[in-house]
Amino acid sequence: MSNALPNKQITLAHGGGGKLSRELVEEIIYPIFDNNGGHRLLDSALLSLDGGNIAMTTDSFVISPLFFPGGDIGKLAACGTINDLAVAGAKPRFLSVGLIIEEGFEIAYLKRILHSLAKTASAAGVSVVTGDTKVVEKGNCDGLYINTTGLGVVPENVSLGPEKVSVGDLVIVSGSIGDHGMAILSTREGLSFRTEIESDCAPLNDLTEKLVATGGVSVMRDPTRGGVASILHELAQESGLTVEISEEMLPVHPAVNAGCSMLGLDPLNLANEGKLVIFAKAHKEEEVMNVLKNHPLGRSASVIGKVTSREEWGKVLIETTLGAKRILPLIEGEVLPRIC
Repeated sequence: MSNALPNKQITLAHGGGGKLSRELVEEIIYPIFDNNGGHRLLDSALLSLDGGNIAMTTDSFVISPLFFPGGDIGKLAACGTINDLAVAGAKPRFLSVGLIIEEGFEIAYLKRILHSLAKTASAAGVSVVTGDTKVVEKGNCDGLYINTTGLGVVPENVSLGPEKVSVGDLVIVSGSIGDHGMAILSTREGLSFRTEIESDCAPLNDLTEKLVATGGVSVMRDPTRGGVASILHELAQESGLTVEISEEMLPVHPAVNAGCSMLGLDPLNLANEGKLVIFAKAHKEEEVMNVLKNHPLGRSASVIGKVTSREEWGKVLIETTLGAKRILPLIEGEVLPRIC
């Protein structure tokens, strides 16, 4: 590291566009994301893409705390953007990374977070190719915020969306729900359980590619903020269909269940960062479930319901463990802010 960084902390000068700015990029950030074969640093990345439709998404991450069981803001930023591309049927290819860093932030923490982001992206076959860095005065940012934009290719024969959903489609979740939300909540509030709850943060593109290849998927979503309940309401309304799910069939980690009971929360409303909600054709159930059960990110997958009828306005019903059916409420506001 250069002697120009003697305090091992970010200073306002690192965001001023001068010598320290260049050293921050060239000595700290760029070596972690060196994917351009040693070419000059330009204002735009020049990329080559395969044939097909292009998918693009962007997201910002302001999670607190920055480090949590099962991940950190860097891993989260990579997974969140990769997964948004993957559920659209795209093959994620490239990421940009924008950093807003608070004055005084430890460079050792910054490097740890960026290495985590780079490792996660690389494992998913995705390259970080461009970015931006800004530094703000102490007190104007909670350590570090990250913005990522993702670019991917959608094969010509792939078309997923709410309009593809029809009566009889199965509703599947790829694993236990609410893990990320409860992991953040327990860390933030100092809660302890017999079994430590870890975030499910993971890139899903390998799993989604295999699911799409079955030809049985109508639409997929990653249930982040607002959880599974929010996604079900969104898809029911967009498709104009009634979705019915079974409370008994929901896969929930015992520690998450205990935490929800203690705090009066519903795991259906808690965020996930490595799970899928899948609407699949009933005649393809065996193929879809085989893909899930034989993939490390889908071994706890469960069919939780089905699409039952077409209505003027879509709605979501849940059958309770007592056998009664009720409308699944859509929460207002956010159960846990700064979750991603």
